[in-house]
Amino acid sequence: MKIDGPFYSQLGDAAQEARRLAAIGYDGVYTLEGSWDPFYPLVIASEHAPQLDIATGIAVAFPRNPMHLAYQAWDLQKFSQGKFMLGIGPQVKAHIENRFGREFSPPATRMREYIRAVKAIFDCWQNGTKLDFRGDYYRHTLMTPMFNPGPLDCSPPPVLLGALGPRMTEVAGEAADGLIVHPFNSMPFLEDHALPAVQRGLDKSGRSREDFILQINAIVITGETEAEREAATQSVK
Repeated sequence: MKIDGPFYSQLGDAAQEARRLAAIGYDGVYTLEGSWDPFYPLVIASEHAPQLDIATGIAVAFPRNPMHLAYQAWDLQKFSQGKFMLGIGPQVKAHIENRFGREFSPPATRMREYIRAVKAIFDCWQNGTKLDFRGDYYRHTLMTPMFNPGPLDCSPPPVLLGALGPRMTEVAGEAADGLIVHPFNSMPFLEDHALPAVQRGLDKSGRSREDFILQINAIVITGETEAEREAATQSVK
């Protein structure tokens, strides 16, 4: 088991925050796609605290083409020397359609195909497999030498899916390398809903639980002083 911490830094303070989190003892950091890009701060984190694992937790998938996302993930995996995990998620319909102006439905089916497209691109770059992905929503059939970054010295980055509902969680077990559990969770939710859905997906893909990563978030109230603990309490509320 590893313990990662939230990395909510922008470019200006990313170096200092990465060093601070590494000094505290975190194994890794993850970014959230909110009001700034989730990828750029990870470059700085990897440079200034190279011992940390880095991850997007999550980057919104549907507004990005699988090829765009694959290039970003490949660069970060190479730069971090194998310490990057690509965490993606669907967001919600209103944001995808009205903020990003892209199609959302059907989300679970679309996400399954999206992950498979990204992995097909990874397979092409890493193993020289001919790129010939043809789906209902994504099509990738051309990869010339000029645009092929070539194989990594490490393995391609694992793809983790942030999911909440049973169908999307099943897609994580079926197509992704891991599940990012929503921060609002409980043991009954994990045991009675999330893990059975993951298992259904794993059964479909013929994989075992040992092949799968679980990233489970916990909302924690902590602080070194009473004032810091009170501020954390209000933040959690």
